[in-house]
Amino acid sequence: MKIGLVTPYVYPLPGGVNQHVRYLYEHLRTRGHDVRIITSSHGLQRASSGDVIRIGKGFSVPANGSMGTVTLSPRYLSQARRILDEEQFDLLHFHEPFVPFLSPVLLEASHSVNVATFHAYGGFSFSYEFGSRVMGPLARRLHGRIAVSAAARHFIDRYFPGDYKVIPNGVDVERYRRAVPIARYQDGARNLLFLGRLEPRKGLLDLLKAYRLLRASGLECRLLVAGSGPQEREARRYVMTRRLGGVEFLGRVDDDEKAALYRTADVYVSPATGGESFGIVLLEAMAAGTPVVCSDIHGYKGVVRRGREGLLVPPRKPKALATALGHLLAEPEMATRMGAAGQVRAEEFSWERVAAKVDDYYGFVIRRLAAQGALPSGFRAEVPASPRPASPAPGTPGTPGTPGTPGTPGS
Repeated sequence: MKIGLVTPYVYPLPGGVNQHVRYLYEHLRTRGHDVRIITSSHGLQRASSGDVIRIGKGFSVPANGSMGTVTLSPRYLSQARRILDEEQFDLLHFHEPFVPFLSPVLLEASHSVNVATFHAYGGFSFSYEFGSRVMGPLARRLHGRIAVSAAARHFIDRYFPGDYKVIPNGVDVERYRRAVPIARYQDGARNLLFLGRLEPRKGLLDLLKAYRLLRASGLECRLLVAGSGPQEREARRYVMTRRLGGVEFLGRVDDDEKAALYRTADVYVSPATGGESFGIVLLEAMAAGTPVVCSDIHGYKGVVRRGREGLLVPPRKPKALATALGHLLAEPEMATRMGAAGQVRAEEFSWERVAAKVDDYYGFVIRRLAAQGALPSGFRAEVPASPRPASPAPGTPGTPGTPGTPGTPGS
């Protein structure tokens, strides 16, 4: 099939959705599909390059305790129609389809099979509440809906009720497994790692308070902080005014540096306060064999299982965070066991498996539309065959099922 992956966030700028799109693009191509990425431009980026098609300009705006993107263009509709006419996509896969304005315009103009993935999670959202009243007709143009976690499904179903298939984010297992620790940090001090955008939602100040308690207790450890963001100045001021030793701000790191940091860390810490739909950073740390201490929030509990791959603590509780970190650092056998369990767990989220699930879901949606005589005019590919029923293992009781089929949406 010819597939267009639509991201309203300026690709390839850093971010969870764009990372998801990147790996999905690579693995769908490996599976034989012809794939393009449709996004906006930002700054001096070229209008289009290779398989990346750009429409409009992206502008950063505050959203859900973080920074989002709004894309604008005075000729959106005509540009969208021209690109869709030129490319002749069989299927468009929208990531956050209701983020203004790129995705809604393309969805309105689409004559392809339309599938959407919803990544966000949070509490009450005024923008989604308002959007649900305005974009109801647009939502009905979606033929299939994916949520990256049960938390994300619960959140979006509140505003756009429907059938959602849960397919998680993926992780590049081999990249993190083969990474090499950074030599200068292998000096006997225990390394704690925080990696993410430096903003209130990620809980860095709570971690600094917990780290201060650990140092005051006499525990020799180092805190590596990777990332940038609006809270960096406040975090640096906290460290400076309290003369907190052993904290290193590393700034933004590339993919290779990130993998090396995960392998360097004795514990990966994610003290997010909420609003996380999944927690890809947890998977990355687990793939590297690093035990995790993270907040006990909905989006994280579907990744880290309590006491198996890591420890979960209440958010916004520095003392509880310090206790969990101290416990893990003082119990190297437990840390090693959790790190090994994390690597096994991460295999379940490998991009090969995740892309296969997405591809199977495409087939399910297309077959359902074909059975209803409702395939859009833009779909010109062959209808994918149904997966063959799996045969039971010898001696296994019961009737063969069809585990290769994604199942009914919402499963």
